[in-house]
Amino acid sequence: MDKKLIGVDLGGTTTKFAILTVEGDIQQRWSIDTNVLDEGAHIIPDIIESINHHMKLYDMTADQFAGIGMGSPGTVDRKLGTVIGAYNLNWKTLQQAKKEIEAGTGIEFAIDNDANVAALGERWKGAGENDDNVAFVTLGTGVGGGIIADGHLLHGTAGSAGEIGHITVDPKGYLCTCGKHGCLETVASATGVVRVARDMAEEYAGTSQLKQILDDGNEISSKITFDLAKQGDPLAKMVVDKVAKYLGIALGNVGNTLNPACIVIGGGVSAAGTFLLDQVQAYFDEYTFPQVRETTKLKLAELGNVAGVIGAASLALEFV
Repeated sequence: MDKKLIGVDLGGTTTKFAILTVEGDIQQRWSIDTNVLDEGAHIIPDIIESINHHMKLYDMTADQFAGIGMGSPGTVDRKLGTVIGAYNLNWKTLQQAKKEIEAGTGIEFAIDNDANVAALGERWKGAGENDDNVAFVTLGTGVGGGIIADGHLLHGTAGSAGEIGHITVDPKGYLCTCGKHGCLETVASATGVVRVARDMAEEYAGTSQLKQILDDGNEISSKITFDLAKQGDPLAKMVVDKVAKYLGIALGNVGNTLNPACIVIGGGVSAAGTFLLDQVQAYFDEYTFPQVRETTKLKLAELGNVAGVIGAASLALEFV
């Protein structure tokens, strides 16, 4: 019998699961709330319980599975299968994910960083078209990334390879949570776009619906900003242009350094679609040299919410 894979995408609010074939086709999907109480002590037991419950539900046994793969926030030790410092999970101490999940399910287990597994997912079954050279950037609450070079996911000496969100795009820019100034994350994440809009609105003297909303003391989001820019709001257009320029600089650096077949853009901010992509492309072309400009393509992510479970499941292919 063909062995199945289980993919787990562990997030701060929701944990997503999927059962897949070794070809990467999803057969079952479900999710549970992530319980971060008591320093995240319930998270791993809940994952074990949910997997066992669904195996029973689908009348399956552990020996039908090649392995479980999981993407997790925080600092992941892939060899030991541990996680530490995942603050949105309330995990302050070292978590023995591999040891506990293997003991609880009887299935082999592999783990990697959540941005890396989303990159693997997009590369395997999404916009990356299974190419050997793919870079992935996710524009969400923060900016994450993952890099596949010559068929291998890059981890770096401390597991920090692919941190595209910390490329410096403005040395005199905003202070980042990492402690340095001007990271891409400070201007191109969902919160970064809002920050850029607020600052530009203060200096803007013309008429603009975006400025009006802010002057009235109302909240804005990156989505509102992009929607208004699409409608021709002059301030919103300036904000999007600035964000696109910063993205163009960062992705241009990625292109010039790695020359991947494509750089895939995902995450909530990428929902702005080709409206954002076309503007980033113009700056990317400006900041890359000819060979890269002609061979590295910018693409929008295709898998949306399932990139994480698909990529996580691909970690378990090592057990097949």
